[in-house]
Amino acid sequence: MRIVYSTPSLYLAGGVERVLTTKVNHLADVLGHDVTVVLTDGGGHKPYYPLSPRVRVVQLGIGFERMWNKPLWRRALIYLLCIWRYRRALRRTLMELRADIVVTTMRREVNFICNIPDGSVKVGELHVTRSHYRHFEDNERGTLRRWLERLWGRQLLTHARRLDAMVVLTEGEREAWPELDNVYCIANPLPFDVANEPAAGADSRRVIAVGRYSYQKGFDMLLQAWADVHRQYPSWHLDIYGDGDRTPYEQMARELGLTDEAATLHPAATDIRSRYSESSLFVLSSRYEGFGMVIIEAMACGLPVVSFDCPSGPAEIIGDNSTGMLVACGDVAALAAAISQAIGDEAWRKKAAHCALERAHSYSESNIMGQWQRLFTSLIGKQTQKKPHR
Repeated sequence: MRIVYSTPSLYLAGGVERVLTTKVNHLADVLGHDVTVVLTDGGGHKPYYPLSPRVRVVQLGIGFERMWNKPLWRRALIYLLCIWRYRRALRRTLMELRADIVVTTMRREVNFICNIPDGSVKVGELHVTRSHYRHFEDNERGTLRRWLERLWGRQLLTHARRLDAMVVLTEGEREAWPELDNVYCIANPLPFDVANEPAAGADSRRVIAVGRYSYQKGFDMLLQAWADVHRQYPSWHLDIYGDGDRTPYEQMARELGLTDEAATLHPAATDIRSRYSESSLFVLSSRYEGFGMVIIEAMACGLPVVSFDCPSGPAEIIGDNSTGMLVACGDVAALAAAISQAIGDEAWRKKAAHCALERAHSYSESNIMGQWQRLFTSLIGKQTQKKPHR
């Protein structure tokens, strides 16, 4: 098949970038498809995660990134100019490529991609929950922003109906779209193989968290919880790895009395698997997730998990108490208690580590990409049946 993915950029150390790179590499290298990734931003930057030389990259150079850190009214003006350029450039590109499948990551192009008559099947993959699509964080919402959220939500529903398929990451999220009959659930694939045994075992006395330094990831709540945990277990250490501005979190750690011996806030790690393997427990403190990719990464290294039961993903991934513990989303005291319980119960950690490895196999790259292959084949078959016979 000739497959095109449309996404903003690949140079950031984000979850979407990592998942997309894993998928296009597999489609090109393992399944032998002709794969192209069309980008709007990040010209001059190399992909953060290794990209197969068999994957073609088309950089449109639209420049949506100019909107970052601008007042809302200026962002609106820049957006209008960029979207006009993007419509023209993407139409021209897709008409030249004539793909069998075009996949949008449900960013700006979802507003017009179904109008491009290139003959391709149009597929959307949504990496966030419906409730947080084009969503302003709770700490920056106002009347205008709430109105924009409602408008964007109605627009998304209109455009999603026109897609040949929209893929979400969890069954819970699939059920969140009762208005649509074109929604499929395919989880994210692991970016590496499942380990044979837990690497660090239960003896490293290190707890790890991974994610962008942002309001969504809830590291403010994790640091508050860790301050309580560390008083009870002073020989244990918290490591946080992620992209973004660490400054406010480092200041918060100092205010909580967390010294370098208690917690360290690291930049993103290119070899995050080795960081997982040095740890004994993984914690997810997010206020919300589209899936929770870092959970299955940690499980694949044999780490038990303590997580907020946030929407959506953690509950479906962790399941029962055999691989991890779930606590009410946003309950800092409960998070601290669960971490302390996991630290104090070495037998549970060792058993949960082996259960986590078993659970991680269901998210293997070959298993998940097989689901994508079957979906693509089915959609092309349906499109062929719809075409009139000559």
